[in-house]
Amino acid sequence: MVGSHTHGRVAAREWLTRPPPLLLYDADCGFCRRWVARWAQHTEGRVRFLPGRSWLLLLLGIPRRNMRRATQLVEPSGRVSQGAEAVFRALTRSPRWLTHGMARVGLLPGVLGLSQAAYGVIARNRRAASRVDRWLFGRTVAPRDLRQVRWLFLRLMGGTFLIAFTSLRGQVLGLFGSRGIRPVKDLVSEERRQAEPARERWRRLPTVFWFGASDATLVRGCTLGQLLSLAVLFNVAPRSALALLWGLYLSYAAVGREFLSFQWDVLLLEMGLLSALTAPPGLRPGLGRASPGALDVFLFRLLVFRLYFGSGVSKWQSGDRTWRELTACRHYYETAPLPTRGGWYAHHLPEPLQKASTAMVLALEAGVPLLVFTPRRPRQLAFGAFSALQAAIAATGNYGFFNLQSLALGVWLLDDAALRRMLPFLPEGPPPARSRTHWSGVLLTPLLLLGAADILLRFERGARLPEQVLRPLTWLHGCARPLRSVNRYGLFSVMTVERPEIVVEGSNDGEHWEPYRFRYKVGDVDQPPKQVAPHQPRLDWQMWFAALSSPPSWFIAFLARLLEGAPEVLGLLERNPFPDAPPRQVRAVLHDYRMTGAEERRRTGAWWTRERRGLYVQPLALAPGPRPTGSMPRLRWLAPAG
Repeated sequence: MVGSHTHGRVAAREWLTRPPPLLLYDADCGFCRRWVARWAQHTEGRVRFLPGRSWLLLLLGIPRRNMRRATQLVEPSGRVSQGAEAVFRALTRSPRWLTHGMARVGLLPGVLGLSQAAYGVIARNRRAASRVDRWLFGRTVAPRDLRQVRWLFLRLMGGTFLIAFTSLRGQVLGLFGSRGIRPVKDLVSEERRQAEPARERWRRLPTVFWFGASDATLVRGCTLGQLLSLAVLFNVAPRSALALLWGLYLSYAAVGREFLSFQWDVLLLEMGLLSALTAPPGLRPGLGRASPGALDVFLFRLLVFRLYFGSGVSKWQSGDRTWRELTACRHYYETAPLPTRGGWYAHHLPEPLQKASTAMVLALEAGVPLLVFTPRRPRQLAFGAFSALQAAIAATGNYGFFNLQSLALGVWLLDDAALRRMLPFLPEGPPPARSRTHWSGVLLTPLLLLGAADILLRFERGARLPEQVLRPLTWLHGCARPLRSVNRYGLFSVMTVERPEIVVEGSNDGEHWEPYRFRYKVGDVDQPPKQVAPHQPRLDWQMWFAALSSPPSWFIAFLARLLEGAPEVLGLLERNPFPDAPPRQVRAVLHDYRMTGAEERRRTGAWWTRERRGLYVQPLALAPGPRPTGSMPRLRWLAPAG
C-alpha cells in the first residue's frame, strides 16, 4: 500500500513537471492573481500557472515557507527558481519577441539583483502593492485593444495631410514655380549638371520631380495629395494611400529647402511613415482585424517622448538665460513668428504668472514625457497634460498644423477603453484577431534603432559616448537623413527677446516709397494679430527668420520677383501698391516692434509700436540687358537716397 502511494506521488510529480514549466503563485493575493493573468497572456500556453496548494508543494518538494515568501517556477529539468528570477525565466518562454527580450535583460546579474530586491519589498507589502496596481493599470487584466485608437489616429492623419496639401497648393507656384522664389525646375537642372551618379542624386534629393517640375506638375501633385488625404480620411485603402502621401510629401520637402523645413513638416513625414506601416490592409478595412502590434505602439509612444522630451532637453542644454530665469514666456508672446490676439492678451498677464507658465512648460516638456512609458493611468495623465499644452500654444501662436498633428500623436497614449469614455460614438467591430508579425515589422525595427540613436545622441556631450558607439550611431542617422523620417525635435530652445520686422517697399523715383502688405505677418501697427493656423503661410514665416539675420539668398530672389512683377509671387501678398506696373526699385527696411500696453491700445487703437532701425537691403533695380527665358532676373544695387 505504501509503495503504491509513493509510486502515485512520483507519477503525479512527473506529470506536473513535464513541459511546459510550472509556475506556482499565492492564489489568496489579489496582486499575484492579476499579474499571473497578465503573464499567462504573454506566454500563450507555454507556461502553466497553478495556485501553490499544500499538496502540490508536498509533491514537488518545495517548503511552504518558500511559497509564502515568493512565486516558484519548476522547470522540466527539475530546476526550481523563485521570485523575480522565476518570473523572468517563465517569460523567456514567451513567443513575443519584446517580452522575451525584456525577460532576458531581467536575468542579467545586476538587473536581477535589483529586481529581486524590488520583488521582496512588494511581497512584504502586498495590500499596498495591490492598491497601487489597481490605480496604475485598472481592475481588468484583459488585453488592451487599440484598434479604435489607430482608427481615430489615421482619420486625424488624413485630415492633417489634407490641410498640409491644401495650404501648400495655394502657395506652390509663388514659392516653387518657374517664376517663384525658389523654382524647383532650376534646382533639379542644377543637380543634373553635377558630375555624380544618378543614384547619388536620388539619395540626396528623393523626389518625383526628377521626372518633371513644371508648374502644372507642382499643382497636380498638391491635388493628388488632397485626394489621397480624403481616401485616408474616409478609410479607403489607408495603407496604400498613406504610403503614397509620405512619398509625395517627401518629394516636396526634398526640393522645398527653407520653405518646407519646419519641424512640423519633418514630423508629418515621420508620422506618415509610421502610419503607413501601421495602417490595416485592404480597401475598406474598418477597424482592422488585428490590434496594432507592440512594436507599432511602442514606436508611436517613443515619438511622443522624443517630440516633447527633445524640446525640453534642448531648452536646458541651450543655456538660454530666459529659460533659466523663467522669463521666456514673457518674451514669447510678443516675439512669436505669427502672434495671435490671445498672445497679445497673454503678454499682459502678471509677471508671477508668466514665470509660473514658463516653469510649467519646462516641467511638461522635460518631466512629463517620462510618463509615456508608464502604465495606462499615468499615460492618460500625460495625454491630458500634452493636450492642454497644445491648446495653450494654439491660442497664443500660429504654428500651422503642428498643434493638430501633436494632438493626434498623443492619442497613442490611450487605449480603446479610455478613448470610448471620451468619444462613445466611435465605430466598433468584432473582437480583434491575434496580432501577427508581418512585413512592416522588418521596416519598423530600423526606425526603432534610429529613434533610440536620436535619444543617445542628444546626450553625447554629457555622456561622452565611446567612439565605437558614437560612430555607428552617426552613420545610421546620416543614412536616414535624406528621408527626413527620423528627426531631432527642439522647439524654441533659444527665445528671441526682440521683434525685428522687415518692411518691403517699392518706388519709381527713389524718393517716395510704398510698402507691400503681407497677408499674415506683423506690419501695420493698427492691424490686430490674426488667427492663421492650421494654414501655413510659408513666406510670412520665413520673413520672421530673415529679420533675425543677414539677408538670405531667397529674400534677394523674392525682391527680384517683385521688380519683375511676377503674379505668382504677388499672389502671396495681401496688397500690391503697384497694380499697373512693377516698381523700378525695391528696398527692405528693418523696424523694432513692441506690443502696446492695454491703456495705449484703448487710447490709440494700435496693437503695436515700432521704431525704425535702418535699411535691411539697400535699393535694388533690374539690371539692363536681355536674360534667358525663365531664369531669375539680374539685379543691380543702388545707392540709398541721402
